[in-house]
Order: sequence, then structure tokens, then C-alpha cells
Amino acid sequence: MTHSLKKEKNYSYIEAGEGTPIIVLHGLMGGLSNFDSVIKYFSQRGYNVVIPELPIYSMSLLKTNVKSFARYLHDFIEFKGYEEVILLGNSLGGHIGLYHTKQYPDKVKALVITGSSGLYESAMGGGYTKRSDYEVIKKKAQDVFYDPSIATKAIVDEVYETVNDRNKLIKTLAIAKSAIRHNMAKDLPKMNIPTCIIWGKNDTVTPPEVAEEFDSLLPDSELFWVDKCGHAAMMEHPDQFNQILDAWLQKRNL
Repeated sequence: MTHSLKKEKNYSYIEAGEGTPIIVLHGLMGGLSNFDSVIKYFSQRGYNVVIPELPIYSMSLLKTNVKSFARYLHDFIEFKGYEEVILLGNSLGGHIGLYHTKQYPDKVKALVITGSSGLYESAMGGGYTKRSDYEVIKKKAQDVFYDPSIATKAIVDEVYETVNDRNKLIKTLAIAKSAIRHNMAKDLPKMNIPTCIIWGKNDTVTPPEVAEEFDSLLPDSELFWVDKCGHAAMMEHPDQFNQILDAWLQKRNL
């Protein structure tokens, strides 16, 4: 990670650049460093890019759900004094962004989702019966990507540590249940916010038909595909991801 973590009040976050705020929302097992290329690129293009550390494992079990994380995001936006923000979320982060937009539409200028949960969840809460087997977890981490080499030893180690920490595993399963409970299918048609959908054509966690469903349900969305790409386009094809998003933001005058 190239940027240092700021700690203020109850928040830890990375921040770079000045201009329109883009708040980046990481996924369940996604580190902030997954967005290094996003922060580097857009902080030099007239945007204030901010990546808060979401309290995925630090909230009480009762509050470990999509709704509480959306509330946390709202409080963070208030804390930073932003009038309007662009939300960019991957996986669970996309779901939190969508739910936040449903609750606080006046605060959101635009949405960007990639490999987002909210309509379909397959891999979030399953398959941890052999969690003590490093090779099984390694394969699971590699399956998230089209190119398995993206799952570095550091990424695999982090996933392995998470699923073998009882407290974190319980919260991971609680989040998975919450993601299913907070299905957004009925809400999306009422969310008239410009939305950029960037999706890996080879995503096995949230398959391509999920992106098509998001696109059909959201009133003001555009869908862009990234070929030879799994669940995290901003990691596997960072340049293409940034170019797609940059062109869309310019087209929409955002």
C-alpha cells in the first residue's frame, strides 16, 4: 500500500487528491491496497479519493450487517463534511454502496459497482469446512481471479488467517446471511442515480448475468465488460478499469 492510513475519531482511511470525493468501498476480504491503482490514477485527475476501512470485524455481531455498514458510511460522509459523493464499491463494498444510496440518495452523485453483491451471493459464506487446509484456501482465493497468479501469497495468507480466526469467521458468515437478506432487486428500479457497472466477463463469484440484471433493474446505468477478468477488475486489469471509469465520469460530467 503506497498511501498511509489516517486515523481520526472512529475512522481509519486513506486519502489522496483534491476535488470531487470518490469514496471507495472494499469487499469482505479485500484489502485497501486492492485499490492502489484507482487512488493513484484518480487522485491526479481532479478527484479526492478516500478509502475508509470498513468495520467488518470490529462491530458487535448484532450490527455485523449491510445496513449497519451503510450507516457507518453515512456517518463517515458526515464526518468528512461532504455534500455529495461518488461511491465506488467492489463485491460487498458495492452492496454497501447500493444500500447507502437507497437510504441516503441525496448524498450520492453517482455509483460505480464491480463484482457487487446485492442480487446474488455464491461464495461469500460457503465452503469453509476445510478452512485449516492452506491449499484449499489458496485455491479458493485463486478462483476469485481469472489469472490465479493475482492471488499472491500475501492475499492467500490474509484469507487463511481470516477464515481460521473464529471471531472473524462468525462475522463473515453473518455478513453472508445479511447480504442475502438485504437483496436489492425490488429497490433498484427506484434508484435513479447514474451508475457505472464494470464487470469481469469471467467472474465466478458474481457471474456475468448478475451484472446484466443490475443493468436491467437500475434506471440510469451503463454496463462495461472486462475480458479475461474475474471478480476484481480493478486488480486484474487496473489500466482498463481506470480508463473505462474515467471516460464514463467525463461523459456524465461528474
